[in-house]
Amino acid sequence: MEYIGNKKYWDDKFASRSDNVLSPERSIVENLTCFKKGSVLDIACGDGRNALYLLENGFKVTGVDFSSKALERLRNFAKRSNYFVNTRQIDLSVSNSLKNIGIFDNVLINHYRLNKKQFLDIENQITEGGILFICGFGHKHPVDSKIRNQDLIQQEDFQYINKSFNLIKYIESEEDRGFFVTYIYRKY
Repeated sequence: MEYIGNKKYWDDKFASRSDNVLSPERSIVENLTCFKKGSVLDIACGDGRNALYLLENGFKVTGVDFSSKALERLRNFAKRSNYFVNTRQIDLSVSNSLKNIGIFDNVLINHYRLNKKQFLDIENQITEGGILFICGFGHKHPVDSKIRNQDLIQQEDFQYINKSFNLIKYIESEEDRGFFVTYIYRKY
């Protein structure tokens, strides 16, 4: 799946960014207390704006992305702040790419839409009482040349996990960047 641009698009984008970390996603900052203390798998982490925020707040973070440039930037940002971050270059378009990644207290997915197979596997990667935190462009966001309908997080995406997870918080917000949703689930 090509999500909001292909690998070359993202490698070029990260290679041309300034040497500053972007601010963490507002929804993560506002809902940090929902996370279970411990480890976080940050799926499609980019250059780590959220991973770094979680590291600052005492979490152990593993970031995965398909962009080597993004992961290199994340490691450099973490090193500057004397943080250790585990990174893995993974192509998320491969349906079982996360199967052997490990088990975490939290899984964060920001601005990425998992496919059905990945959703079915996600319950095996979260500890009991762990949190699945998903935020990004939601179903009411306008479709354009960069963000397609298949990139938007839909409520029906979660039908595959309802037997193992309880929705503890749902948030919709409208910003100048568009329409955003946040789903926070706790594993039974």
